[in-house]
Amino acid sequence: MRQQRTVDLLLVDDDPNDVELFLTAMEREHLAGKVHVVANGIEALEFLFAEGAYAHRRVDDNPKAVLLDLRMPKLSGFEVLAKVRACPRTKDIPVIIFSSSRHSSDLNQAYQLGANSYVVKPVEFDELMSTIGGIGRYWLVLNQLT
Repeated sequence: MRQQRTVDLLLVDDDPNDVELFLTAMEREHLAGKVHVVANGIEALEFLFAEGAYAHRRVDDNPKAVLLDLRMPKLSGFEVLAKVRACPRTKDIPVIIFSSSRHSSDLNQAYQLGANSYVVKPVEFDELMSTIGGIGRYWLVLNQLT
């Protein structure tokens, strides 16, 4: 019998305002209970690979999904995605790019590196709340993992 996950969603975003909005939307959908937030790519990899500040974590306790911003300090979302896909233990974790970038080059690169989805952050508040709720419902409730 598999133990219950300690984290359902890893949110990787360096903008505190975006993080607050995301968590507010997830609370409205009653999905915020098991969201873990990190502010950069290095922290994301440490969390996923149970290293550094997260060395105490069970290495096989993967989140159901990773919501990943692209433009971050220290290590970009592209670099994080490439490392996640290169590791046999993490390669199947769904990674959703959640970025303000509408550049086709970013979209193409994200999918070439193995992103499962690419969602552009809406600018308008109500649309942002709706989009975040939809992401949470799909990836945490509806999507079936192997």
